[in-house]
Amino acid sequence: MSETIFILEDDRDLAALFQREIERAGMTARSFRSIRAVRTALETAAPDLCVLDLGLPDGDGLEFLRDDLAARGIPTVVVSGRSSLDDRIEGLSQGADDYLAKPADPIELVARIRSVLRRMARAAPPVAPATEAPCRARFGDWGFDATRLELTDPEGAAITLSRADADLLELFLRTRGRVVSRDWLVEQLFADAGGQFDRSVDVRVSRLRKKLGDDPRNPKLIRTVYGAGYVFAAPVDWH
Repeated sequence: MSETIFILEDDRDLAALFQREIERAGMTARSFRSIRAVRTALETAAPDLCVLDLGLPDGDGLEFLRDDLAARGIPTVVVSGRSSLDDRIEGLSQGADDYLAKPADPIELVARIRSVLRRMARAAPPVAPATEAPCRARFGDWGFDATRLELTDPEGAAITLSRADADLLELFLRTRGRVVSRDWLVEQLFADAGGQFDRSVDVRVSRLRKKLGDDPRNPKLIRTVYGAGYVFAAPVDWH
């Protein structure tokens, strides 16, 4: 069964160009010109990935990325005219899995889509017997469910994480006590991006610390090892 790709792009000609190339690659594509139209479609079924423009006629693309797509765990490739490094870092920090600046080559877009889908497939928990690696963890007074992308705070309240935040937290939990470099985190989080998104790792760590109530001036969970990277310092119990 082919993957379904949503294209949220208000430029009709560009959307048609993207759709044609995606379908030529053997995937199913649906084009939308507004946030409202995508939200309506999401009530019926979620796509395997969304291609998202940030300049939309009925809302802020970054807010839609953060509050709708990332919150639902839908992989997203941003294609935007906002092309500065700060723009790319902001898009990635809000939950995008990849970011292309316009004008974007449709063939490269398809390559990026395939790369993100492969990465998501590797990250997805396999359907397997109960002997598989545990996917729930406790650390301090916190809980984490990697399958449900859910964080449980010390009072027992559940917090749904974006895919980006959940992936980063799981990396820290599974490497507990080991210093991990920014380069390694970039490689794991942005497989094909190289060092161009090094700063975005710091943005994501800052955001994750905030959700964990981890004081950046004196962190107890995610500690900075200057000149080396980060280390997750708290004991972790997987079950």
